[in-house]
Amino acid sequence: MRSTRRERLARLNLIHNTQDVVLISIGVLLAAVGLKGFLLPNAFLDGGVTGISLLVNRLTGWPISLLLILINVPFILLAWRQLSLGFTIKAMSAIVGLAVALVFIRVPVITSDKLLIAIFGGFFLGAGIGMSVRGGAVLDGTEVLALYINRKTVLSMGEVIMYFNILIFGVAAILINIETAMYAMLTYLSASKTVDFVIQGFEEYIALTIISPESELIRKTLTLKLRKGVTVFKGKSGFGKRGQVDTDIDIVYTVVTRLEVHKIIDEIEKIDSKAFIAQHNINDTKGGMIKRRATHG
Repeated sequence: MRSTRRERLARLNLIHNTQDVVLISIGVLLAAVGLKGFLLPNAFLDGGVTGISLLVNRLTGWPISLLLILINVPFILLAWRQLSLGFTIKAMSAIVGLAVALVFIRVPVITSDKLLIAIFGGFFLGAGIGMSVRGGAVLDGTEVLALYINRKTVLSMGEVIMYFNILIFGVAAILINIETAMYAMLTYLSASKTVDFVIQGFEEYIALTIISPESELIRKTLTLKLRKGVTVFKGKSGFGKRGQVDTDIDIVYTVVTRLEVHKIIDEIEKIDSKAFIAQHNINDTKGGMIKRRATHG
């Protein structure tokens, strides 16, 4: 029995890791297309750490690949402290992969129309970031910084990201010109909306409702191993595969940040691959066992 369980866990880990690698690889390629086919050859900017890299590249001429790695390093080290070593390794691999792709992959300049550059450059970059997040990584360290500041202050993640980008666009307007900053805003809006679409919502919080016969083991895993707060509801089964049933069940409810959803679902599937998991987008939370941000339920 133990051997069978270990084999099932090993198989699940292999499947999840393979899916992550594929999603991150697709994300890297899409982001590379956005940068090399649209933004870089036309000296366009974006928001976030990528925007800083593009701004420094334009002002100094330093290689964008090197800048992406160097500027993201502090954020990745922050991720190591705030999230997990596994997430940090994936994020660093994705960022290095993007840097390598920008050096070796050749993408023709697709258009010189400024409006199309802003819209489609942002679209491809946002699609790449979104796919990477779905694979359990990030291509831009801004969200990691936002999570950290949120835990230390009363600012929400969305507010931190907004202020961060306002600062970047303001610097671009001063050092280059206002038109460049305005197109950078348009590029960022296109990218952020694409990220929303790819990962089904930019909300900082995701509520998970979990129904499983292994609810007690899932509860212990969430609280003891993952250090997440949970609420357990008492419920009754209604209608199942065998028709109408009338069985008491425990329903596990937790609220986590979007960056943590992937890991938590993986842990639940290791316990019960057939567990019913419903995800709900939440704009904000208040109270509970945490200070402001709901990384626990």
